[in-house]
Amino acid sequence: MKKVKNTCFIFLITVLVFSCGNKTKNSTEKNIEVSESTEQPPNIVFILSDDQSWTDYSFMGDENIETPRIDKFASESLAFTQSYVPTPLCSPSLATIITGLYPKDHGILGNDKVYDRGNIRGKERAEAYKPVISAFEKQATLPDMLKEKGYLSFQTGKWWHGNHKIGGFDYGMTHGDPTRGGRHGDYGLEIGRKGLDTINSYVNLALKEKKPFFLWYAPFLPHRPHNPPQRLFEKYKKKTDSEHLAKYWAMCEWFDETCGQLFDLIEDKGLTENTLFVYVCDNGWAQNPEKSGYLKHSKRAPYDMGIRTPIMYKWAGKIKPEMDKSTITSSIDMVPTVLDVLGIEKPENLPGVSVLDKKTLAERKGIFGEVYAHDFDTIENSMFYNMAIFPPYKIIVPDPVRKKDEVVQLFNIEKDPFEKNNIAEANPEIVKDLKDKIASFRAE
Repeated sequence: MKKVKNTCFIFLITVLVFSCGNKTKNSTEKNIEVSESTEQPPNIVFILSDDQSWTDYSFMGDENIETPRIDKFASESLAFTQSYVPTPLCSPSLATIITGLYPKDHGILGNDKVYDRGNIRGKERAEAYKPVISAFEKQATLPDMLKEKGYLSFQTGKWWHGNHKIGGFDYGMTHGDPTRGGRHGDYGLEIGRKGLDTINSYVNLALKEKKPFFLWYAPFLPHRPHNPPQRLFEKYKKKTDSEHLAKYWAMCEWFDETCGQLFDLIEDKGLTENTLFVYVCDNGWAQNPEKSGYLKHSKRAPYDMGIRTPIMYKWAGKIKPEMDKSTITSSIDMVPTVLDVLGIEKPENLPGVSVLDKKTLAERKGIFGEVYAHDFDTIENSMFYNMAIFPPYKIIVPDPVRKKDEVVQLFNIEKDPFEKNNIAEANPEIVKDLKDKIASFRAE
């Protein structure tokens, strides 16, 4: 059994029955409407894109990439387009999404623990990572919390932290055994790229057992290898002279198609109306047009091209659709929002808030970010950057040891969303205030 922090959850009635036109004060303060009773809590589906910039969707303004299914999903969702993950690297980002904790608190700082790279996929990495998995296993994850409500939890796609059961999942595609290629998903990486048959089987199991389910859909898309279907590659080759851009753009549409297949699967089983869908991307990616790789201001970087993402919540007929382009939210809010929907009291150690609680969301003035080494050791010797985002300002503070040649950067992200103009020198009081906020955050 995991040691679930603050286990004294207070369970409330999941769905309230309202008479026609009669809503409680609490319902009007939240961006959620409950109009009828249901036999069981909503199914919950987390959809995670992998290595995709916040700009790389049609609904976000991209003129080349076509994402019709995600565009439609966005129009049906409470969509926050100015949202963030706390770190621009997949393993720690995914750990935040499943726990609701910042990396400094859940302990997954990078993709690999420092180790002798004699065999990058073998014994050395696995031995070094064992204590990381053991520590992470003690964290309370969303699947752990949902067990109290009778949920079955299913893992598909990316998963870095050993076997899927480490995350509290009842069933999953990832075995996590390094002797059989286990590192960041193994068999799970086939989902989406090779269809959704496993998800179909999982959903059928939940239906057979008459239980609500939590589904983790984190396909290896549009992540490299950028090997899209030929029909999509040919389509995007007509839009650019760069083969690398064409492949990446095609991968984004391929991912969009798999999201559509997932939506259709849920719809065909008559489950859409009682399913909460949540969308996020684990970290950003700016495709290098000259070669197969990313530009340095995106993945692993503290800039918005590394950490900004749309985060969207859809529950048909319950959550009112809205395109919110100004409110700052974070992936630390995903777990608290689900708990709020289910009437489960949020554990005290979770820093996020329910995005459905308008008052609390408005009262929060900012969020934080962290960047550590890809191969990490301790917080003290692996730190690269700290970030604080308190609109309209965002500060990037480089570590004085590992990034000693870099300067503090301050941006007005409302006027300068692509962070071209460092205004730190002209605003010393704002810099001091945000650095003080980071110091308080680090001390928590």
